[in-house]
Amino acid sequence: MASKETVADFHHRLINDNSEPGKFNVYLSEGYCDAVPLTHNRRDLYKISLVLKGNGILSYADRTFHIEDNIIAFFNPMIPYTWEPLTDAHMAYSCLFTEEFVNQNMKSGTLSESPLFKVCGNHILQPDEKSIDFLKSLFEQMKEEVQSSHINKYDLLRSYVQIIMHEALKIKPVDNHHKEATPSVRISELFLKLLERQFPIPSLHHIIHFKNANEFAGQLAIHTNHLNRALKETTGNTTNEHIAQRIIKEAKALLLHSNWGIGEIGYCLGFEHASNFNIFFKKHTGLPPSQFKKLQASIL
Repeated sequence: MASKETVADFHHRLINDNSEPGKFNVYLSEGYCDAVPLTHNRRDLYKISLVLKGNGILSYADRTFHIEDNIIAFFNPMIPYTWEPLTDAHMAYSCLFTEEFVNQNMKSGTLSESPLFKVCGNHILQPDEKSIDFLKSLFEQMKEEVQSSHINKYDLLRSYVQIIMHEALKIKPVDNHHKEATPSVRISELFLKLLERQFPIPSLHHIIHFKNANEFAGQLAIHTNHLNRALKETTGNTTNEHIAQRIIKEAKALLLHSNWGIGEIGYCLGFEHASNFNIFFKKHTGLPPSQFKKLQASIL
C-alpha cells in the first residue's frame, strides 16, 4: 500500500523550495505544475480547489468526472482520488489544511456535516461566472492573509473557508460522473458514516460504542473479513487503521481544546485504563498524550 500523501508533499510539489507549509496554506498554480497525474492514494489533508483552467479525469470512490474549467472541488482525508490530466494547460487556486487547523467549532458544525466533505456527498461543483469571481476574491484574500502576522489570522482563515463552503452549497453539483457504486464502496460508506457518527465527543458522559473491527462488522451485519476487504479495496486502509486514525484525531482535539484529564479522555475513547490510552497514543503519534499537549501548547 502506498503511503499517504501529506500537506508537505503537496507543498513541495507546488513550491520548489525548502519551506514548510504549516497547518494552512493557499496556492495559485499555473502551467504544468498541477497538470501531472496523481495516483490513487489517500492524502493526509483537506483540500479545496478552484480550477479556472484545466481538462482531465478526476476519479474518487464510486465516481469519475470529466473536469473542464470553472470547477470547485472538495477533498477530505478519508477519500482516495486520482487525477489524469488531458492537457498541460492548468490554472487553479488550492487551499490545503490539516486536522490541526480544524478547530472544535468547525469540527462539530459546518465541516463534519457538510455534503461537500462527506464520503457520499457532492464534492465537484460548477460555479457560474458570478460565483467564480466571488470565489476568486476569497482565495486572493486568503493568500494575502496567510502571509500576514495578524495574531488571529487562523480564525479569519477559518471564516474564509466556511464562506467558501456556504457559497459552494448554492452551486449545482456536476452531474457528468459515471461508474456504478460497487458493494465495497457501499460497505465503506456505511462504515465511515457509522464511525464518524460517534464523534465529536460532547461531554465526559459520552463514551464511544464501537471500538474495534468486530463490533463495527457486527453492527453492519457482515463478517469482519468482508468489511476489511471492502475498506482495503476502496481506501487502502484496514478497519482497525481507520478506527485508530479517527480515535487519534479525536484525542488530539480533546487534548488541545478541552480541560479534561488524560484519563478522562482515554475513558471516553474506550480505554478503561489511562495506561492503555497512553500506550495507544504514543504508538500512533510518537509522543505520550501529556507531552503532545505540552508541545502543542508551546507552539500555540
